[in-house]
This record gives sequence, structure tokens and C-alpha cells, in this order.
Amino acid sequence: MARNTQKHRSPRPQGRLIGYARVSTDEQTTEAQEIELRAADCDLIVLEHGSGASRLRPALSKLLREISAGDTLIVVRLDRLARSVSHLLEVIEELAAKGAHFRSLRDPIDTSTPQGMFSLQVLGAVAQLERALISERTKAGIEAAKAKGRLSGNPGLRERRPEALAKMTAIQKAAYGARIQASAHQWLPTVRKMRPDHTWDDIARLLKQRGLNWTPERLRRAVKWLVSEHMADANLMSKSPPRIAEDRLMTLVAGIHSSNPNLTLREIASHLERLHERTPRGGSKWAPSSVKNLIDRARRTGLIESSKTDNSSGHF
Repeated sequence: MARNTQKHRSPRPQGRLIGYARVSTDEQTTEAQEIELRAADCDLIVLEHGSGASRLRPALSKLLREISAGDTLIVVRLDRLARSVSHLLEVIEELAAKGAHFRSLRDPIDTSTPQGMFSLQVLGAVAQLERALISERTKAGIEAAKAKGRLSGNPGLRERRPEALAKMTAIQKAAYGARIQASAHQWLPTVRKMRPDHTWDDIARLLKQRGLNWTPERLRRAVKWLVSEHMADANLMSKSPPRIAEDRLMTLVAGIHSSNPNLTLREIASHLERLHERTPRGGSKWAPSSVKNLIDRARRTGLIESSKTDNSSGHF
């Protein structure tokens, strides 16, 4: 019987098995979790000390940024990873977007199997129901308070008490930091590649071409926060040198090309004309050769990665 069970077991997904162990305080130890994760054949175990009520977990954020397609993130229990069902679903969605899997050793969740995905869908339905119930209870509470002549909201905030204002500021900062860490893997590599040689305007423009809606000021503020938390190099905030117009065009062309590598040189030239961008010599008509020169420069500076299958390299 044991032999047949082994024979029909689901095959291990291609990629690494990465364990994540967390305890809430420095006085606690991750040893028990490590033992279970090693028994599950984890190739790597990431350790973290942090409260379960907080999403500010640098080790987990770094793991999610660096995990690759085919890898599987493994925890001993769900509460070691997420603070709520909604948080758990966010993490799993982020893993799925990168082609990675998730498994909990003590819970029936393994996103590489149909049964595990079914359990996840049940959790999602429970989370949706929970949100609906909370919303209904909140509305009912507000209506009851109004009927009794009570004002809604925090009395401390209404009265501008310093301790309440300080607490609210801390909560807002924590929430901001959590949002920045959750999305950093999408834009921070580009910032690291371009700063400080390029301006925040150039980087924001390139990110927008890739579908990320950043303003230069919001981007600078986000990077400043990461630097203050020692999650990014302080050199990213250094002042940019003056840039000539051709460098701005190079960044713009790199962004257009990166957002759709299948565009031909002529199609990129037409796009620049629709944007009313002047050529490096000040003309209004773009030639494919001018676009190619800018793309070649972008490759040399690292803004565009070289690819043998690049359609824009030779099609006019």
C-alpha cells in the first residue's frame, strides 16, 4: 500500500523549495520550524523575527522579490506567513504572478495541486464573506450610534489629542511602508539600474511605458523611504548630473522598446512623431536609423538587455 501511495504522489514542481520561518520576538526561536522545513527537503530557509500583526517584514519582501518561476515557498503553518486571509491571498497572488507555488505543511494548501487550489478558493470565499459581514456590522454600528446622538470616528482624533495623532501617523507610515515593499520588485530594479545617472523624470517616464503609473516625486519619496529603512543604497538619492536632450530621448525610446519589444524601428519612429518628440538634431520626422542609434546606446548603458530575438534590431 505504501509503495502505491509513493507511486501516485504528485511530482515535485521544478525549481527550489524555499522555507520561511518566523517568530514574533527575539526571545523566541525558529528552531522547531527549521526542523520541519528541513524535513520537507527545503533547499533554502529564510528566517525572520517580526510581529504577526505587521506586514513590515524585510526578509519576506526580499524573498518575494527574488523568488523565481517554478520555486515553491513553504511554511509550517499559515500564521507564520500572513496576518489575515486577505494578506495570505495577496502573497499567493504575488507568487502566482511570478510563476511560483505555495505550500503549508500543516494546512491543506499546496498551489501546485488541484486539491490545494480548491482549498485556496474556499479561503478566498471565506475572506469575501468576512469582508461583507464586517462591512454590514460597521454600517449597523454607525447607524445605531447616530440614533443615540453619538459622533462616529475616533474621539482622540476629533479632539486632536497628541497621543492619538501620533498613533495615527505611525499607522499611516506602516501602511505606506507595506505598500512600497509589496510593489518594490516591479520598479526598484529599474531605479537601481538608472540612478543616479538619470533623473527621476526619466525613470518615471520609462516606468510609465511599462504600465507603472509613477510620478517623479512619488518615486523619489518611495526610494527615500527604502533608503531610510536600509532596504536600498543611499547612492540612489544622489543628485543626477545635467542630462543632454539626447539622453532623455534615449530613455524614452528604451521605455517604448521595453514595453513592447516586438515593435519595429519604423513603428517606434511613428510613435515618437505622434508624441511630437523632436529628433536629436531637432527635426520633426524620425528615421528608423535614428531610433536604432538610441536603442544601441540604451543597450550599452544597460537600459535595454540584449536579446537575439529582438525584432527592432534590424526591421525597418
